[in-house]
Amino acid sequence: MVDTMALLRALLRSARAKRTASRPAGPPADDEVLLDAPDERLAPALVAAGRGEYEPAAKLLATTREAAEWEHRDRYLLRLAAFARSRPEWVGQWRAAAPDDPDVLLLLAQLAVDRGWASPARADLLAEALPLITAAAGADPRDPVPWRVALDHACGTDAGHAEFERLWAEAVRRSPHHYGCHMAALRHLCATASASYGECFDFAESAAQDAPAYALVQALPVHAAYTCLARGTEVAAKRLDLAADRGLALSARFPAGDPWPAEVRNLLAYVLVSLGRRQDALGQLRLIGPYVTSFPWDLTSDDPLGHFLRLYEDLAAPGTGLIPSPRGPRNEHGGHAAARDH
Repeated sequence: MVDTMALLRALLRSARAKRTASRPAGPPADDEVLLDAPDERLAPALVAAGRGEYEPAAKLLATTREAAEWEHRDRYLLRLAAFARSRPEWVGQWRAAAPDDPDVLLLLAQLAVDRGWASPARADLLAEALPLITAAAGADPRDPVPWRVALDHACGTDAGHAEFERLWAEAVRRSPHHYGCHMAALRHLCATASASYGECFDFAESAAQDAPAYALVQALPVHAAYTCLARGTEVAAKRLDLAADRGLALSARFPAGDPWPAEVRNLLAYVLVSLGRRQDALGQLRLIGPYVTSFPWDLTSDDPLGHFLRLYEDLAAPGTGLIPSPRGPRNEHGGHAAARDH
């Protein structure tokens, strides 16, 4: 159960962190950072959902749809669905009040896919999710996010190449550089038995090359590097460093303490430490501000926030700055993925 007061404290601490962002950079105090803190648009929706009220979440998703804020829409959808897995009452009330609402249909589809991925009966549950995905995709033909959900569904059902290509074409026709869709495609490629990690890097690098400089797709090679490092796959050091350099260039385009690139910066710091680039990693830890994300620090510790703070202190000291071997790649649907899932 999510503590709504904790979410309110997250808002207050995030605001305080913004006020103190101009002070000299150093390891943050424990009470100045939060794990997976929501941004200022999402936090009120989560707090309301904790009280059983769906209207703020409905308004948030409707706003992103009407403004074609597809990246924000996808991110907020994933966070709302994660919340709803343990507190679903507000989603049921929303569905009863507006059964044809494109936003509740999308949330229901995401929930169904998440539950399928997390269950031992994955195949059966994901099969049941398909009508929900179809309904969400038909509710607003402009929206690429249902197609990202469909791509994740296809990964979970081991859909054939032709079917994945069909879904991919629908997704990128709506949003050519959509981050979530590209992440789904990268996961699919890395899980394909016939694909090499060179092909995974080729896809990631090509997508980043074609994307605008500020697009999160620029971080796709960092994800490819992480997957190889986590699995101990042999990859040329130059290619790993180039992926990290591209991530650094993307991070530099955003201000310090910005929640938008937070997960990219957390992952980039992990990759940089793994590559022995301590000073670059320390720079990213400073830029993260209060927005520490569970991923990827929960790969190496049951206390990801504590691990982050200890690493920060160690790099600033400096100390060893070593990251232990991860437990294995994690998928976004909860838990750590088997090799075929990522």
